[in-house]
Amino acid sequence: MQTKEVPNQGSIYTVGHSNIELEEFLNLLNGIEVVVDVRSTPFSKYAPQFSMHNIKEKLGTAGIEYIFMVDEDVGNVLGGEPRDDDCYENGKIVYGQVMKKSWYQEGISKLVELAGKKKAAIMCSEEDPHKCHRHHLITQSLLEKGVAVFHIRGDRTVEKAEKEAVQLTLF
Repeated sequence: MQTKEVPNQGSIYTVGHSNIELEEFLNLLNGIEVVVDVRSTPFSKYAPQFSMHNIKEKLGTAGIEYIFMVDEDVGNVLGGEPRDDDCYENGKIVYGQVMKKSWYQEGISKLVELAGKKKAAIMCSEEDPHKCHRHHLITQSLLEKGVAVFHIRGDRTVEKAEKEAVQLTLF
């Protein structure tokens, strides 16, 4: 479903790289100036073209900045699997707990600030945002702050994100 709304300055996009070729991925980023990697582990044995070094280099060559917000204690502050035991119940991540963490809130604030200056996208590996923390966690936090969020899909459609009725854990 293609959105008819035109995103304004301060909007944030999300994109999942899946296992597509790097050139095809770059085509999805039409006009994006900065990519914030929200993977907990920025490496892929199934799609090595998206390992941190490779994607950072390729994005840089295309004139797109790459950012990975790492904290030495929790890992990626916007990742879906932080190294913070308080964020888990019975081994499952609880996004409501993550949202309360100061390191996560600081990451969201930096993301919003960045999007106010540049056309920004957050990137994870899952193509379908509805199966990923970038929708269930990050997008929900951004929507609460009044930030418009748009999911770039693998078929090049763009979906406007909406608030969920209830915060979810990831399956």
